[in-house]
Amino acid sequence: MSEHPIHVVGGGLAGSESAWQLAQAGLPVILHEMRPVRQTPAHHSDGLAELVCSNSLRSDDADHNAVGLLHEEMRRAGSLILSAADACKVPAGGALAVDREAFSAHVQAALEAHPNVTIRREEIAGLPPAEWERVIVATGPLTSAPLAEALAALTGEDSLSFFDAIAPIVVRDSIDFSKAWFQSRYDKGDGSDYINCPLSREQYDSFIDGLLAGDTVPFRDWEKDTPYFEGCLPIEVMASRGRGTLAFGPMKPVGLTDPNGPKPFAVVQLRQDNALATLYNMVGFQTKLRHGEQVRLFRTIPGLENAEFARLGGLHRNTFVNGPRVLTRDLTLKAEPRLRLAGQITGCEGYVESAAIGLLAGCFTAAEARGRDLPPPPLTSALGALLAHVTGGALAETFQPMNVTFGLFPPPPERDESGRRVKGRERKKLYSIRARNDIAPWLDTLRSSLA
Repeated sequence: MSEHPIHVVGGGLAGSESAWQLAQAGLPVILHEMRPVRQTPAHHSDGLAELVCSNSLRSDDADHNAVGLLHEEMRRAGSLILSAADACKVPAGGALAVDREAFSAHVQAALEAHPNVTIRREEIAGLPPAEWERVIVATGPLTSAPLAEALAALTGEDSLSFFDAIAPIVVRDSIDFSKAWFQSRYDKGDGSDYINCPLSREQYDSFIDGLLAGDTVPFRDWEKDTPYFEGCLPIEVMASRGRGTLAFGPMKPVGLTDPNGPKPFAVVQLRQDNALATLYNMVGFQTKLRHGEQVRLFRTIPGLENAEFARLGGLHRNTFVNGPRVLTRDLTLKAEPRLRLAGQITGCEGYVESAAIGLLAGCFTAAEARGRDLPPPPLTSALGALLAHVTGGALAETFQPMNVTFGLFPPPPERDESGRRVKGRERKKLYSIRARNDIAPWLDTLRSSLA
């Protein structure tokens, strides 16, 4: 077993969770947090695991919601973040919301009291020193410039992003194929690489009216220098340049033939977003529209009237690597195997997801330090589906951060044992039942690997 301390860089949710898992496995940990030596434009305190935006960890329904299932799996794996959330929760209906100050204090107190944890308030400016044998980098969406630049140099400039230009993602099963069809422009590729939703001239004009009138989310103060790049302009910005801009841009109908009707005036294309082909992203539809506006407006598109959105669009500052390109399945950086990444920098989105990847990074590193092999969690579990997304389940060419969703899981059978077709909440429960069954042996392996 390694006697060298394991270094965790970043004291947010992911870093705190990683440090806890390592310490609980009996390993010495040094947790480096740059605040208050160097503040970020988003944080308001020096506390570990500060919740910068919302105080909600979202749905706690483990039977019908993917993030609720992730909560359950993390509790079963001994998560500090979920333990703190349960101890500091406030009324929020079916959601798990917390008193943010009490939550941060709870996490910090637990780590400060742990005999295997040393907390150092200092910035790691650049790559961690070469003599550090094992390092987890969990610096979050506001990674300091020197470290971000070092990671860009290490992984390649095109593998590190500094903002999200996010297009909505639609669950394939919710698309109406009596109106939509598969086809590539001019039948390139295999001829059916895209799902196409047609709009008449009247439908297009109505869509543009709604787009221009839509309510957008303003940038926060620390995001106001977020650049717009011509290659990924929000669709409402493109539309403001002229009513025909989208029809000659991402919604152009050329090279497409609607088998269900007349030639469309405009077409919304959706491109496969994961290896399972359960999720499709709306090509060129990054947007700053408020989420409610997006759902209302995008469901006016023929074929998407009942669309289920695995993720809605957005544009905001964020530092993350192209995980499918630069990470191994155990979160090791391919270009520097002594480094693991954790949290939002891996390309996951959300408090819970960041902590979950931190948990896994801590467990993988602990097992490695003990000379043991810990396989990834099963793909049918919430932990496994999320890990797969950031390490290869997503397509590197279109990779963007995502919350956990059942769209990341392999689909369960469409019919129950009696042959009855299962839909809606019943189908979601099938995901959860299967996940509970499949993750139990992995949790046993985890415990034996860290014992």
